[in-house]
Amino acid sequence: MIDEVMLVDDQDRVTGSMEKLQAHRRGLLHRAFSIFVFNDNFELLLQRRSPGKYHSADLWSNTCCSHPLIGESVLDAAHRRLQHEMGFDCPLREIFSFTYTAEVGSGLIEHEFDHVCAGIYNRQPDPNPAEARDWRWMDLSLLRQRIETHPDEYTAWLKLILSSHLDDLTKHQQALDPAAPLDPIDD
Repeated sequence: MIDEVMLVDDQDRVTGSMEKLQAHRRGLLHRAFSIFVFNDNFELLLQRRSPGKYHSADLWSNTCCSHPLIGESVLDAAHRRLQHEMGFDCPLREIFSFTYTAEVGSGLIEHEFDHVCAGIYNRQPDPNPAEARDWRWMDLSLLRQRIETHPDEYTAWLKLILSSHLDDLTKHQQALDPAAPLDPIDD
């Protein structure tokens, strides 16, 4: 099966599809998502990407990120990938979206219309070693300090989200309130 991404315009309207690696080589705008799972202490669950990843290998990143399959909704894709990468699922809510471009090494370019989703989870993940080699919970202020002192240890998109969209994450704390209605998941 060919791993394709949905190519989109600057309004996130689908304009076509392309093999994922080719889209990254050409730097074409495509739909993606980034998941930020917090615990009740508002610590972010980070994953350290597997050394086998085709880009940004062995770097620390947000809880999970990927691309929807052709025709798949962002939230359905987010639940599917969270389970696949981190071994759990939890209710999620899309809290904002943005577009970015970043060189990620090996001649590859991430040019994504990124849907940022958030949720609450208070247990240990069970990461898939092909996706994530390590994990940790970290306070956002400590994470920003670590990124400032060790920027080469973190993915480009995580650094961008925390530097440009931290207010978007924190102003949507009510979306992370466990009592607030979230996207239900199947048990």
